[in-house]
Amino acid sequence: MALRLGRISYANMAPVFYDLDPDAFEQVAGVPTDLNRKLLDGEIDVAPISSIEYARNAERLRLLPQLCVSTEGAVDSIQLITKKPLEQVRSVAVTPESATSVVLIRVLLGDVELVSLEQPADARMLIGDAALRSAFEDPTPHHDLGRLWQERTGLPMVYAVWACRDGLADGLEEVERAHLRSLAIARAEPESLARRASADYGWPAGFLARYFEKLRYHFGPRERQGLHRFFELAHLAGELDQVPDLRFVEFQRVA
Repeated sequence: MALRLGRISYANMAPVFYDLDPDAFEQVAGVPTDLNRKLLDGEIDVAPISSIEYARNAERLRLLPQLCVSTEGAVDSIQLITKKPLEQVRSVAVTPESATSVVLIRVLLGDVELVSLEQPADARMLIGDAALRSAFEDPTPHHDLGRLWQERTGLPMVYAVWACRDGLADGLEEVERAHLRSLAIARAEPESLARRASADYGWPAGFLARYFEKLRYHFGPRERQGLHRFFELAHLAGELDQVPDLRFVEFQRVA
């Protein structure tokens, strides 16, 4: 039986799914909070999930060691929109689609009131394609949360990690290898990637090409350091009971 692989239904997944064989894995699309729930409920086997959701369930999950979604600075697709100076923001209307971004608001702005998008607030937080669209259509000042994070910490911000339930092993190395291969091919063919993503998601190819240049998918030492710092600050903000360890899937290497 093919592994059930979650796919975040935003344009940011285009590079790591660019050359993925559609028949190799059963792909299940959804917004980040949907995939978080489906993974924990056993409806999918492995998926890019909100990094904070891993932290809240670290005792039940393992991480693929080479994959994440991160940026060094601006991300474009996570925006805080407000006419007020940030130090005067006391309430934020947040999307229900993301867990990490909501906690990032707490980390960056402190003890602000969080309400649903339908309610009035000093600021709105949008993610994914809605955030990209807003930057085109809404003249209200936009504050990029990736840039705010880097200004505060000097570290990359890790928004999503690839996770599976503890105990699952078969097929995970093939998933990671397939994603890394797709990413390598996508990076080698940026114009083709941008054109295909434009057809799939509706954004101008030139805009998407610049967007993809900002995204990082390799889970290296600096990304791990940035993720640990995010967990520390989330703990200090009262969003985590404790700072979890990063627990990785251990692939069996042939000698």
